Amino acid sequence: MTHHDPNLDPAPGEIVRETVVTRGPRTETVETVVVRESNTGWWVAGILGGVVLIAVLWILFARGAETPVTDQALLDAQVDAVEAQAAADRAAVAGQVASAQASVDIARADAVRSQAEAARASADARAAEARATEPLIIERQTTSPAPPMPSAEATVRPTAPQN
Repeated sequence: MTHHDPNLDPAPGEIVRETVVTRGPRTETVETVVVRESNTGWWVAGILGGVVLIAVLWILFARGAETPVTDQALLDAQVDAVEAQAAADRAAVAGQVASAQASVDIARADAVRSQAEAARASADARAAEARATEPLIIERQTTSPAPPMPSAEATVRPTAPQN
């Protein structure tokens, strides 16, 4: 049996429970139970966690025994990835070529529009110049020849036959 003084505070880490037993009209016994905390549960949890960690690592590294199948699958995946990258590169190049062709077409259309605007501006300038100058008026005195006088006798002359 251990001795426990109820007047002293319990030591750190101790849980104290007091139980009062009553029988009938008066109290017969006062019982004090001291339960000490233990770290045993933490030790068990830590050991189980370590075992689980070792099991997971063993499962992960045991997969390396399947290298021939994994190597072939890895090579197939790499080939597929390279083919997909090549297809993406071809699509990117085709897009760049189409973009460049569209830029050339736009530049040609701009050049044609610029030429048309230049021609229109030139025609407008000539029309404005023509409207701005004063009209040139040329005056001349002319005499018209007198019409021939009709003769009183009409002469008929034979001509050569025409076939």
